Amino acid sequence: MPSDLKTIEMLIDGRLPWKEVKNILSSFKDKDRFQKYLNILQTRAKWPEKILLPYGAHLYIVEKSDKSRVVKCDCGHEFGDYKKNWKLAANIFVRDSEEKITEIYPKAMSIDPEWMEIREYYCPNCFALLEVEALPPGYPIIFDFQPDIDAFYESWLK
Repeated sequence: MPSDLKTIEMLIDGRLPWKEVKNILSSFKDKDRFQKYLNILQTRAKWPEKILLPYGAHLYIVEKSDKSRVVKCDCGHEFGDYKKNWKLAANIFVRDSEEKITEIYPKAMSIDPEWMEIREYYCPNCFALLEVEALPPGYPIIFDFQPDIDAFYESWLK
């Protein structure tokens, strides 16, 4: 099902009706959809670096003028090399007490802070919430994934 730019923009912004979303998910993909998606993201970017890959909510892997690749936020804050865990450069708020947890969960639906903590990762510049993890206390910060960008472009996108 071919997707025009307006439809993809509405999909990105969460403004597309579910029936259309379902049709897009269930249909064959147009070959240039990823490029259309990147073009929309690039147009919205407040910085000049080329977006190579969307990396998460508000995050992108971009190529700088010196050809280095970094994780960058919507606001322009750089978290460093994409091969390193960007979370280590984020502001982290840890919900590790009943008081902090019940700020977001009703007591009857919350977790036991002795068994689990909630880590919220924020951009140090714009304070956007970038990710949330629920883990046992003391568990190391998770490095979600490290994409092979060259293989993605060469093998998948040709």
